[in-house]
Amino acid sequence: MNIDLRLCAGNPAREAIAGPLQAADREAALSEPLHVLLVEDTDDDAALITRTIRSAGFAPILERVETREQFVAALRAGSWQVVVCDHSLPQFSSIEALVCLQDQRLDLPFIVVSGSISEESAVSILRAGAHDFVTKQSLGRLGPAIRRELRDAKVRAERRQAQHDLRVQRDFFRLVLDTTPNLIFVKDAWGRFTLANRAVAMLFGTSEDALIGRTPRDLGVQPADAEDMRAAERRVLDTRRPHLSPRQHVGALAGGAPRWFDMRLVPLMLPDAGEQVLVIGTDVTEQRQTEEALRSTEEQFRQAQKMEAIGQLAGGVAHDFNNLLTAILGYSALLRDVIHEPDHLADLTEIQKAGERARSLTSQLLAFSRKQVLEPQVLDLNRVVGDAERMLSRVIGDHIQLETALEPHLLTVRADVGQMHQVLMNLAVNARDAMRRGGTLRVATGNATMPSDTAADDGPAPAVTLSVSDTGCGMTEEVRQRIFEPFFTTKAPGQGTGLGLAMVFGVVTQTGGHIDVMTAPGHGTTFTIYLPAVSEPATASVAPEAPPVLEGCETVLLVEDEPAIRELVRKVLSGYGYTVLDAADGLHAIDLAAAYPAPIHLLLSDIVMPRIGGPELAQRIVARHPEMRVLYMSGYATGLGMPFGNLSPTVTLLHKPFTPASLVRKVRECLDR
Repeated sequence: MNIDLRLCAGNPAREAIAGPLQAADREAALSEPLHVLLVEDTDDDAALITRTIRSAGFAPILERVETREQFVAALRAGSWQVVVCDHSLPQFSSIEALVCLQDQRLDLPFIVVSGSISEESAVSILRAGAHDFVTKQSLGRLGPAIRRELRDAKVRAERRQAQHDLRVQRDFFRLVLDTTPNLIFVKDAWGRFTLANRAVAMLFGTSEDALIGRTPRDLGVQPADAEDMRAAERRVLDTRRPHLSPRQHVGALAGGAPRWFDMRLVPLMLPDAGEQVLVIGTDVTEQRQTEEALRSTEEQFRQAQKMEAIGQLAGGVAHDFNNLLTAILGYSALLRDVIHEPDHLADLTEIQKAGERARSLTSQLLAFSRKQVLEPQVLDLNRVVGDAERMLSRVIGDHIQLETALEPHLLTVRADVGQMHQVLMNLAVNARDAMRRGGTLRVATGNATMPSDTAADDGPAPAVTLSVSDTGCGMTEEVRQRIFEPFFTTKAPGQGTGLGLAMVFGVVTQTGGHIDVMTAPGHGTTFTIYLPAVSEPATASVAPEAPPVLEGCETVLLVEDEPAIRELVRKVLSGYGYTVLDAADGLHAIDLAAAYPAPIHLLLSDIVMPRIGGPELAQRIVARHPEMRVLYMSGYATGLGMPFGNLSPTVTLLHKPFTPASLVRKVRECLDR
């Protein structure tokens, strides 16, 4: 039903309200400015609406439009506070105006004024988004409606600003969270994520949103690691005190490597969310790896110090023992020439056998301590392996298969051929003892580079590898750590000396090489030896010719601080026709040489002596007697002044312990050179 409530011009009721409106004009200067966009096609209605707004305490700054184009242009051009729109115009309507306002995305109070409208149309306009509807018969409501809608618009603007500020703060907070490399997350009392930054998401290989509501176990964390996390969280919730959980392990996730974190946990008591835990995790994986590497280096250093100390002790014992063995073996050899009774000869043979066994032990001690004297030459390790192959087959037995894999273009090395044979023998014996029920022993050579921890400043040096592998029982890590210690053995008492691998370690180290061991219980063992490569061809092996005549008439200056050895050498050389001048130390020898009127053909001197060592003594005497030859005797590398005890080709050495026969043979060789 349509209700016509409009007032025409000249209507007495309209004139009745004109007086008060004119009074309101006088107060406009004191009124609140109001920017009004008026959509109205009738001048009288426009004037009436203007006076009504002014009478409500506003000073309207008004623009009137009648068409869609004018309305849209005005919206774009001005800064309006309210839109007052007639419901029905000849070329426009309130519904169309409301749609235009919404298209411009402007939140302005939109009040419809009409003199004749159905209830259904009024409801539709309000549902479409109009803020209020005022009839022209009730224009007194317009002012309060405007004031109310201005307040509501201000509230909406403040709410939008607050929401905008909240979004800015949230985005800033998220940016800070996602920029830090630390893990930052919040978990509820059940261990479920309620907040997580990008670092946490990257750790689990997912997105931040995908973490929410899930537990670490849901995301693939190992049960033990997840339980450690939950235990720390429960502790924080129970005590309501912060807690530091250092070195928290997180197993490999999202295809990555295991990580370690220092976790700081802080309780959060949120009114609406209950008890939660804030966790800040600092990745300490690299720090932990550095610490482990440092501990490993320190352990290696301590092990090296221990090995060096044991080596010093072993070398000193072997040196002193060699002097005793020289006397024992030497005098027993002299006795064999004068004793002919069978019973006495048998006893003497047992003494010599025991001496030879003791000589073998001291040789291994010196090898481990790197105090033995080596006679290096350029070697082809393929040839060394080939020469030793038949011997190795006899040593390991028929129940073990021997295989070789030799590099056809192998580089050469500088080493003592005899010691390399001994290294192969000792490793083969060790492998045989690990394969009681049979297996395979594999010896291989190859070209490589020296390991990084032995590399020089100019980069990795070329190397030759010699590897010995078995399919035996393998070793535990505890055993592997000690295998090169002298006298350490896993064999039953009486079945091994514990010096075989110690000798291997000493020879390899003294040669300037490096040895690696790979082993595991039940998976066999592989020893890999790295020796520095040289660019020289291998030395051809030439068997030395024995001198045809051992007797001589030359004069020998003998210098030895051990009385038993000095007397033995003097007796043996004198028996072969040599004139022997003997001295107990270097100073006495210098005096003898200065006082002796005839030529002295040979200086036969120990290397390690008190006051003056053999090399210094040789320099001082040979300076006065340039024709004199020099022959050192020692079983100890110290004192030669050469790295690793490698013997120079210009130096002749008689190894202790020696026999009378080897003594006179070496003396004759030296004099006849």
